[in-house]
Amino acid sequence: MKAQDLGTAAPNTWCPGCGNFAILNAIKPVLAELDGAGLVPKENVVVVTGIGCHGKIADYLQVNSFYAIHGRAIPVATGIKLADPDLTVICFAGDGDAYAEGLDHLIFAAKRNVDVTTIVHDNRVYGLTTGQYTPTSPSGFAGRSTPEGLEVSPINPLEMVFASGGTFIARGYSNRIDLLKETIREAILHRGFSFVDVLQVCATFFNMYDLYNRRTYALEEHDPQDVVQAQAKMVEWDYNSDGPMPLGIFHRRAAPTFGDNFEKFNSKIPDLEGKVRRVLKGYI
Repeated sequence: MKAQDLGTAAPNTWCPGCGNFAILNAIKPVLAELDGAGLVPKENVVVVTGIGCHGKIADYLQVNSFYAIHGRAIPVATGIKLADPDLTVICFAGDGDAYAEGLDHLIFAAKRNVDVTTIVHDNRVYGLTTGQYTPTSPSGFAGRSTPEGLEVSPINPLEMVFASGGTFIARGYSNRIDLLKETIREAILHRGFSFVDVLQVCATFFNMYDLYNRRTYALEEHDPQDVVQAQAKMVEWDYNSDGPMPLGIFHRRAAPTFGDNFEKFNSKIPDLEGKVRRVLKGYI
């Protein structure tokens, strides 16, 4: 299968220059490659999206998909994975979708090590509703809802997911597509909760191409299993400064998944039911 075979006839309505195109053009060849290698069959892939410009990616991918409501893409993805562990579930969310409305779901998915891949289209603005600030908007951001400038520091999603127990934490950039493809591929193959925050530029309401092109760099000679080194790289850029912005895989480790624990718990249920029936038998 070729990458173009994963396209659809749906007309693309993203704005010219939108970073979403890069994410779409990164995921298609990765899925085609994994399908061709027999690692992830196309028919076993399920894409879940939230609400926002990013959500349209489901219309442009020829795979199983599910539209969730705002902030609820991750619990839907979790339910699908638990219902059929053989599926490869990829969750796409926006920064507002994942870090505002859906923040609790993100934290608990990382804590439980749910075996899904979450790719956040982090353009640092609510583009679909024409320019309001999000949890990753920089201090001083002047948007539709904050015309005088936002005086609130942004969150660092990588730090947050790491503190929550995430076992795969990475950052990509929509204008470095080769590195983005490599990062997404590794995220999909990781067993456990994979989190990729993509600096996905909104060319219409918050064009950061010039800054990102100058400041981003690929992590090299970095050991993602070195916790101290990983934490140091995660805070090198705090989403608010003009400092260097590392890209790539910051942290990766092996751990039991939520599905493993769920299966272990469920295996005890028949015995529990039998005991309950025996107890109740004396009262019925």
